[in-house]
Amino acid sequence: MNLKVMILAAGRGERMRPLSDTTPKPLLEAGGKPIIVHLIERLVRAGLRDLVINHSHLGEQIEQSLGTGDRYGARILYSHEEGGGLETGGGIFKALPLIESDPFAVINGDIWTDYPFERLSHPLKGLAHLVLVDNPPQHSQGDFSLLDGRVDASGKARLTFSGIGVYARDMFAGCQPGKFPLVPLLRAAMEHGQVTGEHYTGLWRDIGTPARLKDLDLELRRARV
Repeated sequence: MNLKVMILAAGRGERMRPLSDTTPKPLLEAGGKPIIVHLIERLVRAGLRDLVINHSHLGEQIEQSLGTGDRYGARILYSHEEGGGLETGGGIFKALPLIESDPFAVINGDIWTDYPFERLSHPLKGLAHLVLVDNPPQHSQGDFSLLDGRVDASGKARLTFSGIGVYARDMFAGCQPGKFPLVPLLRAAMEHGQVTGEHYTGLWRDIGTPARLKDLDLELRRARV
């Protein structure tokens, strides 16, 4: 399956200010390279080379920095969002004409992980497949429950959504252009048992604040010593 991947990079990055005032969050560096480049390199190593990146805030910097993706062995297309972005659901829906595969993967552009992305190419059973991780300190309540391979929004034992998911195009059937979140679509699919999931226990970092960016930078630099 030639799985296309969308990387979400349109967020304003309010919690990352003042760093994100002049640099889009995915281009902030850790371990000597931008966060999004770590992600692209891992995707390419997993054989996932066809990428779509959405952007809004300072998005021209992202295009100038990454270009067509040739230097990474990737093929990158861009989806520009006017007016500060369309939220996750609206951004994915706008980019669908650029995403030719069904299903397709979507990954947050502000995470760092050693997740084996080749797993995402497995056949989709339902409308979505989510990668869940242990709850980090900043999100101790988690998002969803996982039971027998199915993701549920009502269970008590919750895990955190990693920002890595695979979606069927039918997930967005009936949606209209504009700004809207992804979570209500996921919850509706969960109610019909159409969302599978996995619990990944490897390395995963949500790089949402300057402090967490600094921690990741130190972690990566120490790993190279």
